Amino acid sequence: MWRARAAAVCVVCQSLANSSYGVKGKSPLQKLHLVSRSIHHPHYTSSKFQRPPLRTSIQQFSSLNRLPLRKTKLLSVKYGYLSHRNFWVARLASRLLKLRYLVLGSAVGGGYTAKKTYDQWKEMLPDLSDYKWIVPDFIWELDEHIDFEKLSKALPDAEDLAKLLPDFDKIGESLSSLKGFFSPGYNLVSEVIGASDLLLLLGSQGETAFRATDQGYENDKQYKKVSDKEKIDQLQEELLHTQLKYQRILERLEKENKELRKLVLQKDDKGIHQRKLKKSLIDMYSEVLDILSDYDASYNTQDHLPRVVVVGDQSAGKTSVLEMIAQARIFPRGSGEMMTRSPVKVTLSEGPHHVALFKDSSREFDLTKEEDLAALRNEIEIRMRKSVKEGCTVSAETISLNVKGPGLQRMVLVDLPGVISTVTSGMAPDTKDTIFSISKAYMQNPNAIILCIQDGSVDAERSIVTDLVSQMDPHGKRTIFVLTKVDLAEKNVASPNRIQQIIEGKLFPMKALGYFAVVTGKGNSSESIESIKDYEEEFFQNSKLLKTCMLKAHQVTTRNLSLAVSDCFWKMVRESVEQQADAFKATRFNLETEWKNNYPRLRELDRNELFEKAKNEILDEVISLSQVTPKHWEEILQKTLWERVSTHVIENIYLPAAQTTNSGTFNTTVDIKLKQWTDKQLPNKAVEVAWETLQEEFSHFMTEKKGKEHDDIFDKLKQAVKEESIKRHKWNERAEDSLRVIQHNALEDRSISDKQQWDAAIHFMEDTLQSRLKDTESVIEDMVGPDWKKRWLYWVGRTKEQTIRNETKNELEKMIKCNEDHAAYLANDEVTTVRKNLEAKGVAVDPCLIKDTWHQVYRRHFLRTALSHCNLCRRGFYYYQRHFVDSELECNDVVLFWRIQRMLAITANTLRQQLTNTEVRRLEKNVKEVLEDFAEDSDKKVKLLTGKRVQLAEDLKKVREIQEKLEAFIEALHQEK
Repeated sequence: MWRARAAAVCVVCQSLANSSYGVKGKSPLQKLHLVSRSIHHPHYTSSKFQRPPLRTSIQQFSSLNRLPLRKTKLLSVKYGYLSHRNFWVARLASRLLKLRYLVLGSAVGGGYTAKKTYDQWKEMLPDLSDYKWIVPDFIWELDEHIDFEKLSKALPDAEDLAKLLPDFDKIGESLSSLKGFFSPGYNLVSEVIGASDLLLLLGSQGETAFRATDQGYENDKQYKKVSDKEKIDQLQEELLHTQLKYQRILERLEKENKELRKLVLQKDDKGIHQRKLKKSLIDMYSEVLDILSDYDASYNTQDHLPRVVVVGDQSAGKTSVLEMIAQARIFPRGSGEMMTRSPVKVTLSEGPHHVALFKDSSREFDLTKEEDLAALRNEIEIRMRKSVKEGCTVSAETISLNVKGPGLQRMVLVDLPGVISTVTSGMAPDTKDTIFSISKAYMQNPNAIILCIQDGSVDAERSIVTDLVSQMDPHGKRTIFVLTKVDLAEKNVASPNRIQQIIEGKLFPMKALGYFAVVTGKGNSSESIESIKDYEEEFFQNSKLLKTCMLKAHQVTTRNLSLAVSDCFWKMVRESVEQQADAFKATRFNLETEWKNNYPRLRELDRNELFEKAKNEILDEVISLSQVTPKHWEEILQKTLWERVSTHVIENIYLPAAQTTNSGTFNTTVDIKLKQWTDKQLPNKAVEVAWETLQEEFSHFMTEKKGKEHDDIFDKLKQAVKEESIKRHKWNERAEDSLRVIQHNALEDRSISDKQQWDAAIHFMEDTLQSRLKDTESVIEDMVGPDWKKRWLYWVGRTKEQTIRNETKNELEKMIKCNEDHAAYLANDEVTTVRKNLEAKGVAVDPCLIKDTWHQVYRRHFLRTALSHCNLCRRGFYYYQRHFVDSELECNDVVLFWRIQRMLAITANTLRQQLTNTEVRRLEKNVKEVLEDFAEDSDKKVKLLTGKRVQLAEDLKKVREIQEKLEAFIEALHQEK
């Protein structure tokens, strides 16, 4: 252009120079004005001779600079030029050169007008940023993951295309000026789309309907015969093939990128021990959701964080869609029966190895191995069955599972039990309502992404979940609709337009952000994920739904679905997470204020911290058992043991032996009965007494209130620990055998060494007999009723039975007065005599009543006689030392009670040693084990540590933890962005 302008100016200048306006000869270029000389004339030469090139430096100026002009430097005279000035020529050239003002003004004005028109068109265009999620992420990140050299080699040869096209060089030069405004990824997409458009226009050899005319008249004539419909079909088929071709190219490049990322992640894994591992965004977010699932409070803020909720009718293919997204067959499967019995939270994240693990377990399941997959499915099924309570079919308890692998889209999905319409046999009656309530609880979260799964092989009118989803999200702002089993639908549905209506959102009474059609297998549970992907790609490649444009390319395959769901999930997270963090911040402030007002002098101890405090107190109390004095142990053991065995000693040993006539028979009877008692009952009774005594002392220390330091919040926990420890404790089995020998030796000893022991035995005998006499008199008083004093003082009377017993008692007392040495039992004739005497008084008496009354009357008589005899034996120690020789006083009963007393003392001492040396330590060990078990059982702690204070501290801790986790997540989210 500049050359053309220079040539034009040269012509003007030459014409001026050759004119006859007072100029002699041809005017050379050097004699023109400097402005004219600023234009270079490379072709100017003299007709007479060639001049040498000028050696003077010529400075170029523009008329816009308004600089002062220099004087013209004249050439030498030897060249034949005159030194006169031609100013009018310079003025004319200057005016002609003013044309560039017009050109420059036109360019500026035209550019401004073009920019204004562009801005107006730009404002008229709609904002497509809200629909950016429709395009997968990898399109925007192609420049990071695609090798341009490989892609350029895969594209058609430009030389071949250039032969059939107009000259695109000029177009390319004009477009190259805009190259700097676009990213490399966008350039690559433009190249791919441009190449595909060219292929659509040109087609493969011998198949396209739009050929260049260089192939001759015969080809043009052949293509003119093709109908419009065939052209459209052929173009659509070529478009589909081209899209699939570039889809395979992108998939191959993504696969290579996936392998490279896997190698990088594996390299990072090797250096984990050298650096602190940084958690990924999705792992941080999953931790927040796990904490919220355990948040035991009445606040509902945990339901406002985003998660992808997967809902659908039973057997609609929910599990299969999740498995395709997770790229592994991880869920238990069944034919027609309900397999998902509780919500399963699946956190998908990227990692070097394809593994799965539960949040409460360290075991990793390798998803590339079939045995680990089977073990994982079995573990999920076991956890589901454990979460379901007895008498129920489904549970609201969430099972948390993390799945990591190369190329997985980061998101959190919750698989819910399938919605049913009828409760079948074997299900709980409330199963249907429970499933609806669980689904509504998750879907009513305003930030939850609802992934609605609909079976495409059944009639749309049978759908239940679509009505439920339309109720929860009537405007479809957070719903993604997925039509499964499209292969069966295309095969079975008579009208393919019905599928198109579903995907376009015109058939169901619900709205959605996007509609997708997928194929998740052929119905065989043993199929691998790779085979299902190949089958899905092959189906859609040959499907009439795509060929006839009923379905669009971005609406098919589970890969496009997972990309769209992941984009929606993270978009919702970015929009709502800061709002939720502010909500938890406000909740934390409210809880802290409530704590300060209600418990100003107490520390904020949550349930775990309170449990540790109670644990220390309980262990201190157990240790205090070892501080009990031996004297205290022996007194308690001796007293308790005598209370247990005194009845047996009096009724079965002393009273039968006392009925004998001489001392030899008395001692023989006593020895025999003591031996039998020692061999069978006494050691066992002694161990029982020792165990009960230990329990009582332990309970005393556990329940004893310690003034102001006592905290009643631990009472239930202490009681449960005490009961469980006592239940687990078992006394040493060898204790009875050793105790039996000791007791037998103690009872065999009859030698009272001094008067003090004799007096102690008499005192022990008197206390025992008086206690028995008192009990006997109380029984007789109940039998015969109140005496005359009580009747007059308290205005009470006797019943008819009491009157009869009173008359019988009087007759029996007369009989004993007549014979104080009467035997312990009445003879039959004596019973008859008493009955007749009573009948003579007008009292009819049954013989059994006479015998019962006699037993109590004779018992009182015997105890009174024994007490009087015991009083006489106070001075009998001297006769005892002489073995009662030449003495009418015999005190063998005192010796018996001494033997019993000594056996009790020795037994108490033995049991005390066993308690302090063995059993207390074993009990302390049991208490520690119980506390450890309770510490691991969170449900147990919740039941035992209750109250407003505990709940408030627990809520405060959870809210603080959630807020901190959310703030860390938001910071990491901003850094990644």
